[in-house]
Amino acid sequence: MRFDPAKPTLLSALVRHYDELVEHIRRRFGDKGMARDVVHDVCVQLLEGEEKPGVHSPLAMLRKISTDTAVSRYRSDRRRVAWVEAVAELPEVACPGATPACRHETEREFQRLVSAIAELPPRCQAVFVMHKIHQVPQAEVAERLGISLKTVEKHLRLGLAACRQKLGRDEVQA
Repeated sequence: MRFDPAKPTLLSALVRHYDELVEHIRRRFGDKGMARDVVHDVCVQLLEGEEKPGVHSPLAMLRKISTDTAVSRYRSDRRRVAWVEAVAELPEVACPGATPACRHETEREFQRLVSAIAELPPRCQAVFVMHKIHQVPQAEVAERLGISLKTVEKHLRLGLAACRQKLGRDEVQA
């Protein structure tokens, strides 16, 4: 962009009205340092961008650009502060390490569950593994195995009952 002093531009209007723009942003947002930063950002935008031809009221345009830039900066700062505050509330350790006894019991329970699934009849085992382990929808399980949806539901009930019994959880859990 070439600067032509005879032709008023947004950049020349910004230079002429710098203090007024800073005061306009300070009144709206209450921070003179932030207002200066915003007006400087607008100056950089104008230097990097193309000149807007046919601007009838450069000061009004600069106020609008400055206000929009200030709002964006304010929102960005608020998000950053909220994120920092949220992170500050997190505990140093998200989850304490499992004790050896807890890990051992979990491994034993897992082995009982694997054993329960392995003892299921082949069709029941296939339905149970497809739906519960691989998360295939019941309708798709029925289609893949060539059985009805009711049969899939029956096999799932039988599989769950066998797993509960093997784990010693005969009561129904939500």
